Amino acid sequence: MKRYSLVALAVVATLAGCTPQQPNQNQEKKVEQLAQDQTLSVDQVVEQYTKTFIQHEPALATSLKLDPAQYGEYANRLPDYSVAGMQALQNDMNRSAEQLSNLLSQNLTPEQRMHVSVNEVIARYYAGDAKFSGGYIDTWGGHLPYIVNQLAGPLVDIPTVLKDQHEISSIKDAKDYLTRLDGFALLIEQVREKVADDAKHGIVLPKVLFGNTLGYLNNFKAPSSQEHPLVTSFASRLEGVEGVSPEERAAFVSQAAKLVQDKIYPAFEKVIADMQVLETKAPEDVGIWAQPNGAEFYQHEITYLADSTMTAEEIHQIGLDEVTRINKRMDEILKANGLTEGSVSERMQKLNYDPRFIYEDNDEGREKLLTFLRGEIETVNKKAPNFFSTLPTQQVEVRRIPKAVEAGAPGGYYNGPSLDGSRPGVFAINLKDMNAVPSFTLKTLTYHEAVPGHHFQIALNMLQTEIGLMRQNASFNAFIEGWALYSELVAYEMGMYENDPFGDLGRLQAEAYRAARLVVDTGLHFKKWTRQQAIDYFAEATGSAMSDVTAAIDRYIAWPGQALGYKLGMLKFLELRAKAQNALGDKFDIKAFHDLILLKGARPMSIVEDDVNQWIAATK
Repeated sequence: MKRYSLVALAVVATLAGCTPQQPNQNQEKKVEQLAQDQTLSVDQVVEQYTKTFIQHEPALATSLKLDPAQYGEYANRLPDYSVAGMQALQNDMNRSAEQLSNLLSQNLTPEQRMHVSVNEVIARYYAGDAKFSGGYIDTWGGHLPYIVNQLAGPLVDIPTVLKDQHEISSIKDAKDYLTRLDGFALLIEQVREKVADDAKHGIVLPKVLFGNTLGYLNNFKAPSSQEHPLVTSFASRLEGVEGVSPEERAAFVSQAAKLVQDKIYPAFEKVIADMQVLETKAPEDVGIWAQPNGAEFYQHEITYLADSTMTAEEIHQIGLDEVTRINKRMDEILKANGLTEGSVSERMQKLNYDPRFIYEDNDEGREKLLTFLRGEIETVNKKAPNFFSTLPTQQVEVRRIPKAVEAGAPGGYYNGPSLDGSRPGVFAINLKDMNAVPSFTLKTLTYHEAVPGHHFQIALNMLQTEIGLMRQNASFNAFIEGWALYSELVAYEMGMYENDPFGDLGRLQAEAYRAARLVVDTGLHFKKWTRQQAIDYFAEATGSAMSDVTAAIDRYIAWPGQALGYKLGMLKFLELRAKAQNALGDKFDIKAFHDLILLKGARPMSIVEDDVNQWIAATK
């Protein structure tokens, strides 16, 4: 594989969303900015850019539970998703990236240089692609092309923050919540404005995604206002607030229901009407290449979400080769367990519906499944000290993805803990279709989303207070998802699949799934595949349930490039581990290697490689 150099690319590429200026103005501005930067320390520049970012992202501040004394009051505000609001964020992040870049010309220590370089890449990630006007900047996914879709976006993410993460422990918190509910109606109007502006520039959600997108929007406003989760969760949290009388609680809840009924529901109805009109104009072609400047935007996503300098063609071929390799091993295990007839896909499809592996499609069956996952987390945590010197102190919980959003949601995902550790990490699993979660797949999903995968990496990342907030919360997709996929193999090495050939099949199927993503993502967005071509290939390559296959392909359509980070990141971690093992021999320590990877925080893979090379040299 080629060495990744995201930092170098980010420094030279013109990827940020700022208004073009004349060359002489640019030069004057750079000279002036450089003079200013030279009077500021590294810590001052990083702190300034961090506070600027958080000022734009009050919902993220709530998720992280930041100290208002340090970052300003945010609990009564929401992000600005208007055209001007998104442009302001992109402009500020571009200016921050330039400030950080200017610092690199100074006489910095190696630690300072690495710190500045990582922060510069983060700033350019949030500056987005200037040549692609559509979509919005997401605090996790960077520049996403469609602000309303079935998977994510402000209309999905902000309600989650409000009902799950906005703390209610005082009357002030309750009033802030109501202010935010009122503000959510305004935010919806901002999203409508952004959708309309994108459409004016020819950027419209692919037609095939409108069904589930409208399904989510309609489901959101289906309950009575009194029964809406934004109201019931508020009422539940108010129960624990001291000093609030029953009459005051009732008044607060009544006000919340009224805001939902009178402001939020009508705003959603307008979005639905807008999307129904756009559906008639939406493109049949599903790849980002079909959108204005979409082909260039896909290369931007490869650079930042895959952390790669490879071409789409090269990535496509790696995927094909990996699927072939993994399916060969799956075939061996299937035959060893008496399953000899049909292709690997056909045999795996049969296993998906084998009664031995299916939990009952009722509340009791779902609870048994959740109990099993919690037991796996407990077992991994007991074995972990043999593979990790440093473990997170934060807890992780297993929860079901809410019914209201499960139709468009992935099979599972992880939400990190609050920065202070008072709120645990959460592994959420989609239990809409019990045939899509056969028991032989559940171990691997748990190791990926919880331990030793996302929870170990993200929770430990948050504990590294000396690297600063932006790096504590850095969204380096190939590092984060690559680590989680690598963790599935680490769990195998821990013995978690011992005497469980079907569980190991689930692990290999999951790895084939991530390899097949390389094929379908580049197929959709580079090779101009149809949705059906992608579905057919993905089903054959993975043997997954069709309900899962179609949801997955629609996810990749909505979020170009993100699916590439898993396998490419894993392959890089394995390459670097093998390099260290070969170079160090008996001196190689897996626990020290994992500390090296995790305790410096998420970062570009080129910097990870430099860190491993330096570690090898120092350890020999």
